[in-house]
Amino acid sequence: MKKSLIVCLLLIIVVLVGVSCRTTPPPEEIPIEELAEATERAQVARQRAIDFESPEYFPDEWEALEAQFEAAGEIEITTADEAREAIEAFNAAADAFDEIFRKTIPLYAQVREDEIMAARSALVATGLTRQYPRFLRNADDIALLAYEQYEAGDYYTARETAAAALSEYTGLLLAARVYLTRQEIIERGFVRHDPDNFANAEELACEALEEFQADNREAAFAMAEEAFLRFNQVLANGWTSYASERRELATQERELAIAERANVASRNLFRDADTVFDQAESNLAAENFHDAAIHFIDAEALFAIARMDTAERRERAEAAIRAAEERIEESEETALEAERIIEGGTR
Repeated sequence: MKKSLIVCLLLIIVVLVGVSCRTTPPPEEIPIEELAEATERAQVARQRAIDFESPEYFPDEWEALEAQFEAAGEIEITTADEAREAIEAFNAAADAFDEIFRKTIPLYAQVREDEIMAARSALVATGLTRQYPRFLRNADDIALLAYEQYEAGDYYTARETAAAALSEYTGLLLAARVYLTRQEIIERGFVRHDPDNFANAEELACEALEEFQADNREAAFAMAEEAFLRFNQVLANGWTSYASERRELATQERELAIAERANVASRNLFRDADTVFDQAESNLAAENFHDAAIHFIDAEALFAIARMDTAERRERAEAAIRAAEERIEESEETALEAERIIEGGTR
């Protein structure tokens, strides 16, 4: 009897265990690989949007996307269901980052194109591309390649190529400015005002050319920039001295005009000259030596015109006086002749 009871109890335990095993399945395995893929996809999409400046173009939307991405990363994953929730959240964030990137890329490309075209236009405006068309063609080829890469959707490569095109245009523009500044210094005779600085700039310009020919672009551009700064300093010093020289000449011409009473005889012309002279003085006080020199030159010419007008007026006045005196003499002679005639007739 006792043995039968034990057997029954064992059977009950086996049945209960069997039922328990059937109603409580083992926990579902968390999809680690799928979660990793979704996380990486969101991170890649986010970084691409950052690389092409989406936060700058759409700041409000970007702030919301960042919150969405952070929320996906804060999901606590202890079960498969929680993992699937995180996977969905990361994929949604990735889709959102992709969408804002699609809105950004044409804006980003337009800005890069505008930068390139502005540099190209400035380069063409120097006039040197007509003498050296090969350099412009090389830069144009790089820019066109960047456009083709963009059209093909190869955005990262297009970005690097566009940067290379911009660097080519700006480098050529710098070289053109160095050359033109140097030419202006020579043509205006400004070397005498700062010969040491000019010699240093010349040396740097030659070294920059050597580095460029050796394909050391970074070193070449750095030296060219330094040469440009030095040439500009020589030019500025030249304009400073030149403005002083032109002021002296304009002042002398003004004093001559006053001495010859042009300020009275040719009042309007003198006033115009004086207005320009005052503008020159204002430019000089503001250290705008280029415009000061130009205005002093104009003022000098206008004072000279006032003097010439005064001289012409004086000559006309003197001629009129002489004519009047001649008429008076003729009248007196006529009167005397008439008097003689009358007296003769009386006799």
